[in-house]
Amino acid sequence: MHDSLNCLYCQFGDALSAGLLVAAVCSVLGVYVILKRAVFIGITLSEVATCGVAAAFLLGTPPFAGSLALVLGAVALLSLPFERQQIPRDALMGILFIAASALSVLLVAKSGPGLMEIDALLYGDLILTSRRELVTLLGILVPALLFFVGAFRPILYTFLDRDAARVLGIRAGLWETLYFLVLGIVIAATSQIAGALLIFCYLVVCPATALILSKRLMVVLWIAPLMAMTATFSGMLISFHADLPTNQTICIIACLLFITGAAIKQLVRFLVRLRIS
Repeated sequence: MHDSLNCLYCQFGDALSAGLLVAAVCSVLGVYVILKRAVFIGITLSEVATCGVAAAFLLGTPPFAGSLALVLGAVALLSLPFERQQIPRDALMGILFIAASALSVLLVAKSGPGLMEIDALLYGDLILTSRRELVTLLGILVPALLFFVGAFRPILYTFLDRDAARVLGIRAGLWETLYFLVLGIVIAATSQIAGALLIFCYLVVCPATALILSKRLMVVLWIAPLMAMTATFSGMLISFHADLPTNQTICIIACLLFITGAAIKQLVRFLVRLRIS
């Protein structure tokens, strides 16, 4: 295992750095996704981003351009008012998810690559991240994280209590749109590298683990990226040592951390009740 760790650092240092960066930023954004109770939007935008990558692959354009174009279009569509429509926003997200998932496969099949190329395009492979992709991620994800740090208060009030936000003079609709816009950009930037499944894992599983372990939001915002980065580092190390798919290994470890966190929470509750009785 020690030799695997050294080889991982030497051969895939850029991939490890990119994985930790993506894990940290997406897990922080995922806390807001869960607070907004908009979990499905994460996987929907991830699939739309993958479809954009597939379209870019067919047209011969940069993958990020195709991914960003479709994701921003989906965000604009989902930001429309649905209060008076017969079809709720969740139904539209389901339609987008199905359409994007199916169209991704059709576009890649039309491009004529082999099975390995299709898997890499649709599901990503974090271990293959290049230095150029790492630099691109730094240029997009770091400003996105700084945006959320700077806009912590208005976004928090918008997602937790829109009425209180309006009383405080916060334009809830504007901040909600900005949040999903930046979220879409982050997903578009990371989809080809990490894939839809891993991005969805970072957005949901790791923040959920943090919310189980603590009720204090500031603590949750620290625990979530810690869980995501732990799963990423462990998953990349195990996948390299055991020759397993990287992204799926990370997802399994993240789920195991969630199960462990839930078990610890239940054990603490049991001990507290036992002590009281």
